[in-house]
Amino acid sequence: MTDTLVPAETTDPSTPVPAVPEQPGTPVPVDNPDLPEPGVRNEKRRPVIAGWLTNRRDFLATAKHSGANIGYAALFHGVRLPVYSARLATRAPLGACRFIANTNRWIWDREAAPLRDFAVRTEDVEEYMRLAKLRGSRVRLRGLVTLVAAVFGIGFALWLYVVAPAYLYAFAAGGVLLCGLAGQEKDAPVIGPAVIKTEVQKLTGSIVLCGLDAIGNAKISGAIKKGGDMNGLRFTSEIVRDGPGYRADLDLPYGVTPEDIMEARKPLASGLRRKVGCVWPAPDPDEHEGRLVLWIGDKPMNETKKPAWPLLKDGQVDLFRPVVFGNDQRMRDVTVTLMFASVVVGSIPRMGKTFLMRLLLLIAALDPRAELHAFDFKGTGDFKALELVCHRYRAGEEPEDIEYVVQALRELKAELRRRAKVIKSLPSAICPESKVTSQLASDKRYGLHPIVVAFDECQVPFEDDEYGAEIEAICTDLVKRGPALGIVAMFGTQRPDAKSLPTGISANAVLRFCLKVMAQPANDMVLGTSMYKAGYRATMFSRSDRGICWMAGEGDDPRIVASAFVDAPAAEQVSARARKLREAYGNVTGHAIGQGPENQVPEYDLLADVLKVVAADEERVWNERIATRLAQLRPDVYAGWETENVTSSLKPHGVTTQGTAGITDEGERTTRRGIKRADVVAAIAARDGKKG
Repeated sequence: MTDTLVPAETTDPSTPVPAVPEQPGTPVPVDNPDLPEPGVRNEKRRPVIAGWLTNRRDFLATAKHSGANIGYAALFHGVRLPVYSARLATRAPLGACRFIANTNRWIWDREAAPLRDFAVRTEDVEEYMRLAKLRGSRVRLRGLVTLVAAVFGIGFALWLYVVAPAYLYAFAAGGVLLCGLAGQEKDAPVIGPAVIKTEVQKLTGSIVLCGLDAIGNAKISGAIKKGGDMNGLRFTSEIVRDGPGYRADLDLPYGVTPEDIMEARKPLASGLRRKVGCVWPAPDPDEHEGRLVLWIGDKPMNETKKPAWPLLKDGQVDLFRPVVFGNDQRMRDVTVTLMFASVVVGSIPRMGKTFLMRLLLLIAALDPRAELHAFDFKGTGDFKALELVCHRYRAGEEPEDIEYVVQALRELKAELRRRAKVIKSLPSAICPESKVTSQLASDKRYGLHPIVVAFDECQVPFEDDEYGAEIEAICTDLVKRGPALGIVAMFGTQRPDAKSLPTGISANAVLRFCLKVMAQPANDMVLGTSMYKAGYRATMFSRSDRGICWMAGEGDDPRIVASAFVDAPAAEQVSARARKLREAYGNVTGHAIGQGPENQVPEYDLLADVLKVVAADEERVWNERIATRLAQLRPDVYAGWETENVTSSLKPHGVTTQGTAGITDEGERTTRRGIKRADVVAAIAARDGKKG
């Protein structure tokens, strides 16, 4: 039976053959003692020098923490010195009596009296004689030392009395204080420790386990009750100070992930007896999926003093490289790379969304090559500080404001097509990856400088009755094709839904910033599908967590970030500095020098084009086929369009998408998204009727 399981060409008498059970119920051993090790080891060396000593910010935080305690203790005891002196003086007589009594016991060797007494009671003559002789030598030596000290002390006191009486008084006062120290009670010392007010207690392993037990996870609670190690729960290193807080690394029980802990921050904070803003569980990207990094701050993130933005006073930006724009919970710098990405920022009102977008625009402004388009549809002038450097700028939602934005977007649409042609024509030696690079952006011959477009309250233009469809179509194209061509589009809204963020935009945005939102749909609309379920919940932020958000797209996992705070006066100073950089580079254009967009007429009629590509005998057509036909009809306008482009562009005209049966090119019958030709005809009739 064994021979049938091993091929003849591999059978060797020296090769061990695993036993095969004769009956189905026979137990099969699965742990082979001769099974070789995988030969892969991960050795993690601990740093020679502690991390807080090598990191300037952590060192300053630790030094500040220790210095504050020392300074407070010095001040605490300093103001109480008169009280300490008076209380010690009252205890001095008792202390003097204790000193005399202890000196007397020491001179006469009273501590050995029980030994001598025991020798007498046991009639051990030899031991008693030895102890008596030892006592005699001790008494003579100690008596002599006491006599010499007394004579020297009295003589020194008389000498000071004659030569320097003031010093005698000082020594006398010191003696009184020393006697007072000797006279204080052990359970009620005169000088107690400085009572330093602390908001939280020192983090310990038992506190961490108590907090984890409080979240109600059955596997964690069971592992804690059983001792942990048998179920995988264990600390992997000692708890350490990490910036303005503590860090604990531990392996979770088998089957439990850090996301399970992130979903239960509030009960975890309750178990740790911390504010929820202090508790930040996270996975360790360098370890397995069961490793938890638990960071507990001394103060909530919104109460911790943030370092100043490094670019506030000086500095220049290369948009193709990471730029510091905020800090994490540990007040470490967090960077963002704006190029090759589209940006979505969402939150409820008054949470710092516009401040964050303005900060990103200031970063772009400090790259003298960048061309800025800032559109504020709130109409309050939050981007006003950037007028000095903007190629296109508008604040408001009036019809003339929307028309201005439409004209600017038409220019961008033409620029997008021009850039695509330039990139296509460049040799691979100059443009090997068919996208704009920092070197190409710096070469003015090609005109491939970075372009950054920002729409605050983007739901306003998307919902415009007349231009909404055109604006949405152009913005969708900018999001899809713009990043590779050096164009960055940013969209901010306080109402994250399908109307405010069309699917073509929300599905293709790379960088996502979600400040506080109220519900799961808005959370997932900004951060991405299922982010709420995975534990990345912007609903956990409080109203006081202004400027704090989940950032997704920069790195493998979303992370908590507090954007740098740059108010309007500071933004004006940064903008003025950016203007000087641009003047030196020769890139002050458009609105910054008083020029607006040229009045361009639409280059196409979407509804008419759809009728051209849909034959009169086609009652229903799939959107994907319409996109292909439109791209063939006008490649410069519809190139790159897909099903969602057709869907989102026709929707504002009242042409809805519905399930449409059809036959694929391979001959298979199926149902996909499509439209009725009659709906397009009706939309054109309604539109022309309104115009007429």
